[in-house]
Amino acid sequence: MNISENIKKSLPHLLAVIIFIVVSLAYFYPLLEGKILLTNDGTVYANSSKEISDFRAKYGEEPLWTNSMFSGMPAYLISTVFRGNVLRFISTISILFRPASFIFVMMLGFYILLLMFKADYRIAIAGAIAYGLTTYLFFIIAAGHNTKAVALAYMAPMIGSIIYAYRRDAIKGTLLATLFLTLEIMANHPQITYYAAMCVLVFIIFEGISALQEKQLAKFVKSSLILLAGVILAVGMNFGTLYTTYEYGKYSTRSQSELQNADVNQTSGLDKDYITQWSYGIDETFTLLIPNFRGGACKPFGRTSETVTALRRNNLSQYVNQFQQYWGTQPWVDGPVYVGAIIMFLFVLGLIIVKERERWWLVAAIILSVTLAWGKNFMFLTDLFLDYFPGYNKFRAVTTILVIAEFAIPFLGILALRNIFNGSTSKNEILKGIKIAAGITGGLALLFVIFPKLAGSYISPAELSIELPDWLTSALIADRQKLLRSDALRSFLLIMASAGIILAFIKEKLKKEYAILSIAILFLGDMWFVNKRYLDTNRFAKKEAKIPTPTQADLYIMQDTSHFRTLNLTVSTFNDAVTSYFHKSIGGYHGAKMQRYQELIEHSLSPDITHIMQTANSAQTLEEIFDNTPTLNMLNAKYVIYNPDAYPIENEKALGNAWFVECPFLVENANEEITAINNTDLSVEAVIDKRFGNLVTKSSYPHSDRDTIMLMSYQPNKIVYSAMCSGEKLAVFSEIYYPAGWKSYIDGIETPHFRANYVLRAMVIPQGNHEIVFKFEPASYYLGNKVAYASSGIFILLIIGHIISTIRKKRKTE
Repeated sequence: MNISENIKKSLPHLLAVIIFIVVSLAYFYPLLEGKILLTNDGTVYANSSKEISDFRAKYGEEPLWTNSMFSGMPAYLISTVFRGNVLRFISTISILFRPASFIFVMMLGFYILLLMFKADYRIAIAGAIAYGLTTYLFFIIAAGHNTKAVALAYMAPMIGSIIYAYRRDAIKGTLLATLFLTLEIMANHPQITYYAAMCVLVFIIFEGISALQEKQLAKFVKSSLILLAGVILAVGMNFGTLYTTYEYGKYSTRSQSELQNADVNQTSGLDKDYITQWSYGIDETFTLLIPNFRGGACKPFGRTSETVTALRRNNLSQYVNQFQQYWGTQPWVDGPVYVGAIIMFLFVLGLIIVKERERWWLVAAIILSVTLAWGKNFMFLTDLFLDYFPGYNKFRAVTTILVIAEFAIPFLGILALRNIFNGSTSKNEILKGIKIAAGITGGLALLFVIFPKLAGSYISPAELSIELPDWLTSALIADRQKLLRSDALRSFLLIMASAGIILAFIKEKLKKEYAILSIAILFLGDMWFVNKRYLDTNRFAKKEAKIPTPTQADLYIMQDTSHFRTLNLTVSTFNDAVTSYFHKSIGGYHGAKMQRYQELIEHSLSPDITHIMQTANSAQTLEEIFDNTPTLNMLNAKYVIYNPDAYPIENEKALGNAWFVECPFLVENANEEITAINNTDLSVEAVIDKRFGNLVTKSSYPHSDRDTIMLMSYQPNKIVYSAMCSGEKLAVFSEIYYPAGWKSYIDGIETPHFRANYVLRAMVIPQGNHEIVFKFEPASYYLGNKVAYASSGIFILLIIGHIISTIRKKRKTE
């Protein structure tokens, strides 16, 4: 094949790439004006990673720890670069022009998957548009869940490569699977990767059964072993990320608490109620077909709605924002999981005309995905997976598992489209399939147009718990019925239009290329306008808007160059990271904070904060207020922001960076430990678990005014103190205890430290003048990078070897 033929062969794929770029940038055109998408989680990330990125820029290395959130935590799940994975450059390129790049990679990945299944490039482009514009992706983009978006984008080609390895070429498929699995893991959203693995597991089970029936077990085992080698290689290239995340998981809220309680909902991971808080309603599943089946998103009604009109008529305008369009069972939602009315029609059509064995494993994966997404509404199955399926209880929001259905439904639907246009299915079978599929999907949509009461009461569980006046209930029902009927009619018309296009092609009234183009336009129009309801151009702003502006209180605190922490009461302390941008914060926001710190919040910090808020305006002096905040004092909370436009309250009872205590108070377990810190003078006593008793050799460590300990220098990963001790002393350091990486040295000699006061560090210091250094040197990070470098090298050599082998075979054939 000469160069011109190669170019000609590549043109369709070049066209696909251009279309994907145009669609992505057209939707997010404000990016071309120099604007950025403002998102909650994106802002949280920028704020929480400020100390990390500043250190990286200044010193050219990773700090691996940050004190900007929750008094200190590892940086692994916030912002850490693992340089051993050479494929990180591909991942970096894929997010350069975000969020448009997320949509582009999503479409490109599904396009590659469909090409592996011998779909015509035009059908593959149409299918990629439908998949890339799935509403769920736009919700997570709007929320700023960037890692989730990237993980979703690589999910389709990863699964496709694994199927390719089993069905066509084990070596080539494994190399592709290794590439996409590496990128999938690198996205660093374990929950999506976990669900993708569940989908693959369903496929492998069905593939194994099929191999057994066809007496192809040897080939199946061989392909499995080759793929296993690829998986090991992908894990190796991401070993730094995986190892540090696994290690941190043992200390995070994803682990089992040491506190003994009678909570029957506690699993070895998260609490069951927390995991299932967001559970899809069983009837809410109809949103896959009709986006507004449960009202769409938690947003107020429009000005002309009957609800707003009724409230104004009754002089209750102040409540117009309290009644939302959504009336489902979830606490709140950004929007419905909608895969598209046309895709649902094609999916049902695929169940009838797709004879390949894809049909059954995809259906099984969809059923598993949907029933597990029901969560507490189908607790038998949820309990089964929480108790017996390894790792399943580490993830919250079970509705996220619908990503499997959102992949499998379009996949089978586009395979049906492929079979229609490639002539592999007879016209009679297609006609029969269209009648059944249109009858089921279009019929259901039309049924809700005619009989909207079939959708239920239209009143949310929260609204049912209060007695609403009849006039308000009637208005809510009328508005919500209108929302459902409008979208049901919309879905019906889209289904009829797509069925009509296919019928016109079958009856030779419409050429193939025009039929595919028409369906692609319908895909685009369907998903585009639904997504615009939830993510529009009004979410974009100039880049400057993303940088927080310091308040008067912030500016005052920033004049203090010492090392301390700040408590901000003007924001949601433990669900907001803006304080972390300017200060070392007591609070912050992260989905996997340290378990002991979360327990400290619940048992100690929250009562301290409540005490401040209740008494700050009373006759008590500030000194008296902070006499009763032992946890804040030990965390060196020097400043409390209570008004952004006023000077902060200075806590003179804060214990500082480190202090000597006279008495170790040994306790039996975590329960005694967390109780004791609320009832102990922590300036003179240290509450210590008996497991560290061997490091505390005395019952008393008296000290005098001549004994001093002070902070000399601070970096996130290295803290230096100077101590003058007239005798052996027991010191407590106001730094979070984390045994998986922090090492302590006295005069350059490694010396053990231990946990005190539930979350802090303590150490026995010998007599004399000493330099005490804490360094964060996690072996998991350094070992992980070494394994990643080695694995990356092996993968590159395998790629080069495969290319050389392919060229030689091709020359020999010619």
